[in-house]
Amino acid sequence: MTKTATTTATPAQDAGRAPVVSFQGVSKSYGAVRAVADLHLELHPGETVALLGPNGAGKSSTLDLLLGLRTPDTGSVSLFGTTPQRAIQLGRVGAMLQSGGLMEGVKVRELVQLARDLHPQGYPVDQILASAGITDIADRVVGKLSGGQEQRVRFALATAGANDLIVLDEPTTGMDVSSRQTFWGAMRRQAQEGRTVLFATHYLEEADEIADRVIVLHRGRVLADGTSAEIKARAGARRITFDLDELADRGALEALPHLTSLTVSNSGSAGGTARTVRIQSQDADATVHALYGLGLYPRNLEVSGLGLEQAFIAITTAEEAAR
Repeated sequence: MTKTATTTATPAQDAGRAPVVSFQGVSKSYGAVRAVADLHLELHPGETVALLGPNGAGKSSTLDLLLGLRTPDTGSVSLFGTTPQRAIQLGRVGAMLQSGGLMEGVKVRELVQLARDLHPQGYPVDQILASAGITDIADRVVGKLSGGQEQRVRFALATAGANDLIVLDEPTTGMDVSSRQTFWGAMRRQAQEGRTVLFATHYLEEADEIADRVIVLHRGRVLADGTSAEIKARAGARRITFDLDELADRGALEALPHLTSLTVSNSGSAGGTARTVRIQSQDADATVHALYGLGLYPRNLEVSGLGLEQAFIAITTAEEAAR
């Protein structure tokens, strides 16, 4: 998958850069648990935004508030300058949630037809089916579908009409690789048409490849907000990988300066003594210099930036350590 740049807003969207979504000082608690804490957030036309966070970070609560399924305790949520409920009534928002929303006793085509008829600007049914890649299962009963097929049907319902904002909660769960590629191809086309796409995912490679903006939530607050490259740079650490023919003293490696993590595994070489070492360091140059100072002779030495997953872990771990 390759990331495709988004375009400017279409005439169907608000002029200029008025926010599509606006959270202003929003908080939400469930008993003693504060799921969202004084959240300030804006999304703009044409953005493709990934919402990331560890379990309990507030992602689902944030999406519930955005869709008007929950009411904030404090603060305000607006979509296109109005309430979430009104924006949905006007057909400006399409949503694909993780579960529910499917009537099991009807055929796929019938369910898509219903969603199309309810939308103020519904697309032709055959177009919806083709876009979601479910033409071949249009005559199947919904209750007989696999998990991945159900996800594609949910996607069809979310895009049954000309929405300006598409909200997706773990959209590719249960999909195989081919279905995921088809799905994100359809999402790229939505973004190219100027629509705003917001998706929450645990597949961080999807966020890295698809999103032009990544928002990391932690304990109901925005911990990081920027491009994938900016999130990686914020983590600061770099990754060092090398092989050692022998490792007599792991403690010497653990004492290297600026380490944030260290793993050692068998390299699979003959004899069973060779090891592959993977290090994360806040100062790779100093760490490598000290490594050679130990008198070791690393082979296949590589120094690279962190991937989005490693950066995400580093940022959230650092935040927890600082509490």
